[in-house]
Amino acid sequence: MKNSKKKNRPAKFWPVMGFATLAGMRSMSAPAFLSHYLSRQPHAGLDGSMLRFMQKPLTATALKVIAAGEMVADKLPTTPDRIAPPALLGRLLSGALVGAAWYKSRHGSALSGGIVGGLAAVASTFVSYALRTGISKQTDTPVALVGVGEDALVVAGGTALLRGVQPAHGEWRPL
Repeated sequence: MKNSKKKNRPAKFWPVMGFATLAGMRSMSAPAFLSHYLSRQPHAGLDGSMLRFMQKPLTATALKVIAAGEMVADKLPTTPDRIAPPALLGRLLSGALVGAAWYKSRHGSALSGGIVGGLAAVASTFVSYALRTGISKQTDTPVALVGVGEDALVVAGGTALLRGVQPAHGEWRPL
């Protein structure tokens, strides 16, 4: 029995940690990557769930467009810091959404996944904010330019997460 729990936990837990980390860096990137995956690999765990919209190709497309827009808007001087309460709330909700959808797609508890995803996204928000501003100050590089590097990290991280999921079985396999 203990072995089966160890097999199930990584299939749910670690991918959510990865997606939620992305949500803390760019709030819409995590739902965009997850919806892209789910639209190509629908999971029965979402059948009948309110989260089934994440499997729709139209949702995936819309989220990709919004995520791209967020990457542009992030560089504008009028964009508030990610740790400002409204922005932080958005990242928490984004992490909760991907966590709930991932857990539910694997016949787990959407509530548990949402809690894990939301908390991880908040932690990632503060860590990525500290890194971005710290790198900018230490290197005398404009924050927006550091943000471009962060965008590249988000895209690479999301791509790696999608590659870490076996399409045939939908199980997580570390790279």
